[in-house]
Amino acid sequence: MKLYNTLSGQVEEFVPSDGNLVKMYVCGVTPYSSTHVGHALSYVMFDTLRRYLEHKGYEVRHVQNFTDIDDKIIQRAQESGVSEDELVEEFIGDYFDTMDALNIQRASEYPRATREIPRIIDAISGLIDRGHAYPAAGDVYFRVTSKDDYGKLSHRTLDSMIAGARIQVDENKEHPMDFVLWKGAKPGEPSWESPWGPGRPGWHIECTAMSLEYLGEQLDIHGGGQDLVFPHHENEIAQSECYTGAKPFSRYWMHNGLLQLGSDKMSKSLGNLVSVVEALERYSPDAIRLYFLSSHYRSPLAYSDEGAAAVERSLERVRRALIPGNGAGAEVEADTHRVRFAAAMDDDLNTPQAVAALFDLARDINRGRDAGQSVGSGQAALRELGAVLGLTFVDRPAPEADLAATPFIDLLVSVRTELRAARQFALADQIRDGLAEQGVSLEDGAQGTQWQRQTTE
Repeated sequence: MKLYNTLSGQVEEFVPSDGNLVKMYVCGVTPYSSTHVGHALSYVMFDTLRRYLEHKGYEVRHVQNFTDIDDKIIQRAQESGVSEDELVEEFIGDYFDTMDALNIQRASEYPRATREIPRIIDAISGLIDRGHAYPAAGDVYFRVTSKDDYGKLSHRTLDSMIAGARIQVDENKEHPMDFVLWKGAKPGEPSWESPWGPGRPGWHIECTAMSLEYLGEQLDIHGGGQDLVFPHHENEIAQSECYTGAKPFSRYWMHNGLLQLGSDKMSKSLGNLVSVVEALERYSPDAIRLYFLSSHYRSPLAYSDEGAAAVERSLERVRRALIPGNGAGAEVEADTHRVRFAAAMDDDLNTPQAVAALFDLARDINRGRDAGQSVGSGQAALRELGAVLGLTFVDRPAPEADLAATPFIDLLVSVRTELRAARQFALADQIRDGLAEQGVSLEDGAQGTQWQRQTTE
């Protein structure tokens, strides 16, 4: 198995440091608003990576944090007239509800910044003791000049960082790129006691403290969106390796491309969001997952209703392949598709090619069943490979009106079958055409006529 490593800029063979155990840390959300499909893209991708590693026989210890104290949380809580804790609990609940709906497995641990304060303070103290950080006026800053290879993840130099950034002048900093590890308390904001006075942790240090606490000094995989490469992950590497004594913090750095709505990245700050709840009102969880997985994880992806609706329609072919068959002919061959699937996933998690192998298997099952072949082993392979991608093949719930129409559609299909048997093809075609006008398509095969509703969103 090979994975692209952002640190080296190359595709590398994946070899965990501890035999069969894979230690994976994925940066989580800041819970101050509803979980959106941009979040979902990242977590579907890392869920699929974890599923495939487990499929290959690895044990995965997966840690994902919640940044539950932040300027945006404080601001949103004040605007909403609730406490920071109430706001955070609401949106952590929203996160779990929507990720569960998308069939994303729960991480091994979900540490929160506010519950790791002692560990964070220990890490900051260690950095100060080693000469990599310094207190100033109630804050504590990381000294970027103390790390010779600072910038190695984003492949930037300090000079280029300064030239390309709008940096607010801070007389307390030794260097413009020094970043905060501990923020001194401000009136009306939550704070914790520390050796440097009351305050709260900076954004970057929480991930170092949590990964050290739950996964040890070296990770196998550190993941997140491409927008986290700099400054967040760059700063994580610097502070973590300075704390542990330059031991490589993570062996592989993986970053997914970002979801776009129109020409812009989908983000809370831009306000161009589609919540997961909104997406699930229109499309099945399988369709949303498959929409993301049909593009390579490192590529940007544009989200659109037209694209999601097309994926929903294409899924009907796969679901139809799982209709039981009782053919007595030769078994539909699945091994070739298994090999293609594994080869694609081993090639830097090439899910578009893996999805293609899955659809080709579904096509062969449909053809084989219609030709009277046995399809049981092919269907078992389809379910197994689909599960690696987190697909359940469960259709989205039909609206009440559709449920009420189902027995009448079944009756019309039965009448059409009798008309075809009586060679009254004109009348049979009228039923087919009338159903098509109502968004119901028919497909005739050796096992009878199957019908499905066409997605029109």
